[in-house]
Amino acid sequence: MNMYMTTGTLEFLKKILNKHQDKKMILMHEGDALLVHETEGETVFESPRSYEIVDQSGALEKKGYAVFNNIPVSDEGRPLFEYRFKNRAGLIEEVPGFIAIRVLRPLESDTYVIMTLWEDRQSFLGWQESRQYQKAHEKRGTEEGIDAKKDIFPRASYVTEYIVSEE
Repeated sequence: MNMYMTTGTLEFLKKILNKHQDKKMILMHEGDALLVHETEGETVFESPRSYEIVDQSGALEKKGYAVFNNIPVSDEGRPLFEYRFKNRAGLIEEVPGFIAIRVLRPLESDTYVIMTLWEDRQSFLGWQESRQYQKAHEKRGTEEGIDAKKDIFPRASYVTEYIVSEE
């Protein structure tokens, strides 16, 4: 399964969405607008960011609040990074307001995306305050934590957040 992303004005992306109503697409915005397309086949986007889904849970819905953790990973670090996510405890699924997660391997760059979809922003903030979050990140900042392996991450990660359009 693949995921493709494209950006543009909200009006432009709405036109693409309306033209391809038979496709599994979700429109998001928060200042910038983003359209994601999840498919087994090719995308209809002209110049997308392309990803392979390496782990997933839940169904993408046209509602809620989306959080994208954008994490640059070196070529040498990819196997360990993916191993950690493929073998995660699945604690995020227990948190109230959780809808879906996608772990996305970049096909044309070095930046992985961990996309989570929540009922609303409060649910996401609840995850960050939860015991499940603490357990999932308990090794962070220790010698056992993946973040201690500096050769894995060539640059700092960053987060983007969007409101999902219900159109």
